Amino acid sequence: MFRPNNKVFEERREIFLDKLNGKAAIIPGANLVKHHADCEYPFRQDSNFWYLTGFDEPDAIALFLSHKPKGERFILFVAPKDVISEVWHGFRWGLEGAEVEFKADKAHSINELRELLPVYLDGSDEIVFSIGKHPSIEKMVLEIFSQQLQNRSRLGIGANSLKSPEIYLNEMRLIKSEFEIERMREAIQISAEAHELVRQSISSKNNERQIQGLLEGFFLEKGARGPAYNSIVASGDNSCILHYTSNNSPLNKGDLLLVDAGCSLNDYYNGDITRTIPISGKFSSEQKVIYEIVLRAQKTAIESAIVGSNSSKIHNVALITLIEGLKDIGLLSGSTKEIIENQSYKHLYMHRTGHWLGLDVHDVGAYRMGEYEVPLRDGMILTVEPGIYISDRIPVPEGQPNIDEKWKGIGIRIEDDILVKDKKPEILSISALKEISDLEF
Repeated sequence: MFRPNNKVFEERREIFLDKLNGKAAIIPGANLVKHHADCEYPFRQDSNFWYLTGFDEPDAIALFLSHKPKGERFILFVAPKDVISEVWHGFRWGLEGAEVEFKADKAHSINELRELLPVYLDGSDEIVFSIGKHPSIEKMVLEIFSQQLQNRSRLGIGANSLKSPEIYLNEMRLIKSEFEIERMREAIQISAEAHELVRQSISSKNNERQIQGLLEGFFLEKGARGPAYNSIVASGDNSCILHYTSNNSPLNKGDLLLVDAGCSLNDYYNGDITRTIPISGKFSSEQKVIYEIVLRAQKTAIESAIVGSNSSKIHNVALITLIEGLKDIGLLSGSTKEIIENQSYKHLYMHRTGHWLGLDVHDVGAYRMGEYEVPLRDGMILTVEPGIYISDRIPVPEGQPNIDEKWKGIGIRIEDDILVKDKKPEILSISALKEISDLEF
């Protein structure tokens, strides 16, 4: 049985409680989600709940009570021990386990939440809870908050506002600790090795589904929880569909194979890597030209992922390189500045160049605050993933060249996971090769 490092979670809770400064936070865990009939999807814990507790069971709720004295600040409501339920669904920690193993100051049965929640919230200045995300208890929380507002108007005590925990937790999660960086190194390394296995095995496979099985079987073999997201295994024209997950087309010689896949560890840290390889072992002249443009854009963008830069700068560096390359081969025309202002490149490149990576694949954290770009700081981890996708799906903008048939069906994305550092970013996914000389055989 996987056991998280409790010291890590205790340290996070102390930081969070300090930030609350008199407030009471309610952080619900995830519930089981029905797949069909009486079958559920595999359980995936809520990331914020996990980040603060390390408790990996459904139907749990954590309270963080910064208005209480030490020893009364971390409360868990969990499913109690139940022999029959455990026979059917597996082990539960129960109330004693929540206190002994997960260091809750006090644990209660989830069935006592309605009775005890008003008692625990009493005396707090504000209530911290995410509206619109937890319908099973939102009505209860709002009723308690309403009652406290009434009490405040009469007695001068009680919560006077409702805030989102993301105000505090997004900032905490955006900067990765050394512990988190090491966990992500492992997730990304396993992901990179899986991509290498695909590259080495491509000549023996004849369907996208076989590649998916190879990737995800490798993740499990290496001890990961499984894929971090629905693996994208897209050959030929499918590579121009950004979130293609059917993964059931034949692999045809002469086509490219775009694979966007990463693993998730047992403590939910993720990898996210994309590689595009020639199925036959050789790029055509058109494929090679496009690949070189994307690779050049990615390398240039990665160089700018340093402390003090920002996500928009990374995107713009990649975008300019892509546009200049596409102009050189006649797929775009005109002034680069006007192409960007008019967004007349978006039939060929329609997404941003990266995102934060962590407990969520598209991890929490602001990229900008109004007009203010959030500067990159040491310890941030993000993806850098420019691409070019050439198809008839989006009409060619007015004034841009029509697309010759020889280019259509070429979709290329190259994605790496980057640790921001002061002078030179670290490519955590460097083990997944991407030079043309490495991809051809």
